[in-house]
Amino acid sequence: MKTRIVNWGQYPKIDADEIEVRSSTQITNAIQSSSPIIGRGLGRSYGDASLSPTIMNGLKRNRFLSFNEDTGQLVCEAGVSLEEVLKTFVPKGWFLPVTPGTKFVTVGGAVASDVHGKNHHVDGSFCRHVNRIRLLLPDGSIVDCTPTSNSDLFRATAGGMGLTGFILEVSFYMKKIETSMIKQVSYRASDLDSMFKLIDEHQHSTYTVSWMDCLASGSSLGRGILYTGEHAKIKDLKSTRNPLEFPKKLPLAVPFNLPSYVLNSFTVSSFNAVLYRSHFQKSKQSLVDYDTFFYPLDFVHNWNRIYGKAGFLQYQFVLPDATAYDGMVKILNSISDNKLGSFLVVFKRCGDPASFEQVGLKRGKPPLFPLSFPMQGYSLALDFAIQPKLFDFLNTVDEMVASFGGRVYLTKDARLSSAMLRRTYPAVKEFLAIRKIVDPKHKLQSLLAKRLNL
Repeated sequence: MKTRIVNWGQYPKIDADEIEVRSSTQITNAIQSSSPIIGRGLGRSYGDASLSPTIMNGLKRNRFLSFNEDTGQLVCEAGVSLEEVLKTFVPKGWFLPVTPGTKFVTVGGAVASDVHGKNHHVDGSFCRHVNRIRLLLPDGSIVDCTPTSNSDLFRATAGGMGLTGFILEVSFYMKKIETSMIKQVSYRASDLDSMFKLIDEHQHSTYTVSWMDCLASGSSLGRGILYTGEHAKIKDLKSTRNPLEFPKKLPLAVPFNLPSYVLNSFTVSSFNAVLYRSHFQKSKQSLVDYDTFFYPLDFVHNWNRIYGKAGFLQYQFVLPDATAYDGMVKILNSISDNKLGSFLVVFKRCGDPASFEQVGLKRGKPPLFPLSFPMQGYSLALDFAIQPKLFDFLNTVDEMVASFGGRVYLTKDARLSSAMLRRTYPAVKEFLAIRKIVDPKHKLQSLLAKRLNL
């Protein structure tokens, strides 16, 4: 029986058969009997990356298999969520090496998207910290791939959108911490030039992220607030409480889809102005729990409903260093002129993927992942409520992004063209060559894969 399934952006909406899988036999049978099919976890990819006429729900594969308390190596099944990892290991003094802006993501999803976070400029993406992926291929065989064994398959699976096989297990290395708190400093930037200068000044901070007012124009174009963060040491805490205590909060919730008229250029610009002006100090220091710093939106359950039942698109792109400033000026002006922006705008620095060490690789150059999103430069992510003129507008922005040498994040995408993918992801041919070997009949296929001809 088909059920209505949507991912976090609530667009597109599909009716699909959903199969719960636990054993490798169940997964193999599902792939052999139902094609096209794709694996899915918590559904936090925004667009159509984990949607297909038939879906394998892997959330029952959620066991921790081993943990090395000396090295921080964790081996777990792919259906374990980042939330479960944090709840289990923060009290023991360990944190995720890389985390996206939500903890409601599975480890398998983190690998399939090669997620990045506020520390990409320092530590790279999630799969830089992965030393083994156990994969069930479409023919039913089970393969361990590492940076040195079945390395081509390892590289294609890291950021491969679940198209090389069903991820069974992942081995990765956690980060040692003394407390569950973050030393946060925030800085107000009056315009885009100030924002770039602030980010450059704080390039050695472990975590950096900016909120930006995308509807500001003229001399205020690109204004916003930069946040930097470091894991607090025991000596930084004034309280005598357990330094690794897990923060407990009562979450809020958006109980229903809001009417589409609630978010418009007036309400968004008003909200942005209030948020910007509320940060009246040049800089502000605070000690916050990791939930507040890394996952502020997780506190509001179903916050995606604020965009109404039509849903929304999150558009995230990255531009290389050489063109980032000019490109951001042009794109931000276009967004402001069209009055399509959102109050949820995230601006980040990305590092050079080739410069980060790969765990499990003792010598040689670190592998590059063909479909991984980050490049050395600057990334901007914006939410756009679905409306008639949005798609034509984003097609125009795609052209701008491509002309400045950038690309769009596939995990957030629901409308990019196949031609644009090939213009902006030059290593896609390498990915397709590997996919042809492991899945020549394209049994694993999402709506994204079909749309992008992957």
